Amino acid sequence: MVDTQHFCLRWNNYQSSITSAFENLRDDEDFVDVTLACDGKSLKAHRVVLSACSPYFRELLKSTPCKHPVIVLQDVAWTDLHALVEFIYHGEVNVHQRSLSSFLKTAEVLRVSGLTQQHGDGRDQLAQVQSMVRSQQQQQQQ
Repeated sequence: MVDTQHFCLRWNNYQSSITSAFENLRDDEDFVDVTLACDGKSLKAHRVVLSACSPYFRELLKSTPCKHPVIVLQDVAWTDLHALVEFIYHGEVNVHQRSLSSFLKTAEVLRVSGLTQQHGDGRDQLAQVQSMVRSQQQQQQQ
């Protein structure tokens, strides 16, 4: 006789546990595989997390064969980038009123889910960032 009974096993706090795990991985810089840079500063992150929250990063990172790309974001303020990454990992961030406009503009350019409406394909900006990533890769190889 064939056993046809199935059981549903559920991890009740799965979402909060996974979110917390990614936050801890980032805080400890475990398994980071991409560096974002602007204004002479940089921070490390995870491709999968950036890609899940930004179609812009997803398209860019899919087209980059480098194992640990350094993405230099020109015309992006460090405070905006840092706050956006906090938003991506935590789902919320506190932004000072004087920085809000710049923060939202950067979120729009990087197409960060939850902060912007997704429209347009951003290919011009993607091409610019891809060329910067390639030039960074060439500099690292020299």
